[in-house]
Amino acid sequence: MTEITDKYADFEALREQAIALRREGLSRRQIRDRLFIHNNDILNRLLEGEPPPEWTKRPNAKDDLRERARELRIQGRTYDQIQLELGCSKGSISLWVRDLPKPERRRTSEEASAIAKRGWEATMRRREEERRRTKEAAAGEIGTLSDRELFMVGVGLYWSEGSKDKPYARRENVTFVNSDPGMVQVFLAWLDLLEVERRRLRFSVLIHESADVAAAEQYWADLVGADRGAFNKTTLKRHNPRTVRKNVGTAYHGCLVVKVLQSADLYRRVEGAWYGIVLSARRTDQPNRA
Repeated sequence: MTEITDKYADFEALREQAIALRREGLSRRQIRDRLFIHNNDILNRLLEGEPPPEWTKRPNAKDDLRERARELRIQGRTYDQIQLELGCSKGSISLWVRDLPKPERRRTSEEASAIAKRGWEATMRRREEERRRTKEAAAGEIGTLSDRELFMVGVGLYWSEGSKDKPYARRENVTFVNSDPGMVQVFLAWLDLLEVERRRLRFSVLIHESADVAAAEQYWADLVGADRGAFNKTTLKRHNPRTVRKNVGTAYHGCLVVKVLQSADLYRRVEGAWYGIVLSARRTDQPNRA
């Protein structure tokens, strides 16, 4: 420490020499070698405030990009447009042009609406794809139903969608009504499991009078694989002109009514099975209420 102090005791005189050499255009290395200064801290202090000569500055690879980005911003380009042309990050562009005024929006309302519509359509496609994948995964988890599983499903299906007996109106017969072809197919598979002969089934269509009645009748006949002789007369629902119906078009087939003849005993079995399911569910739920 004493040697360094002695060597640079006349600091101001040494600084004058360093600044003079700097202004002559010498680099830091040249000044260091000329004045025999090998301590970077001392050299920094001697040259403090003196800019380096132009020839010592290293060219920055982004200098040209920066200038071009500023030119484009002044022309009214957005960050996205500048990035597309120059290939640099938006972060860099933001630093380079943040002192410049923002360009005025040049899109018309129609253009902005079209851009928003394209974005929304892309979102809807993505959501629809997510729905499809979720449904396919759930369907794959079911596998093959056992007889017991199909029986339980059928009981719940009937008790939610089928006709029921009331103390004030005895209707101990099995009658199922639904517009969902999948529900109808599961119900028929359940009847097959219970060995209900197809000859005991009677079908009828319930549909709005403004629909294509003949096409609906043929649709349901094909679905259940039954002869038209197994179909009773179609029931037409009167159309109220003040009501705006949404169930229109070729996909609308009305409802199918499936009635099982001589089904009082079957109805009682179904009702008893449903009560058994309810009691079992209650017993299962008891520990959760403790």
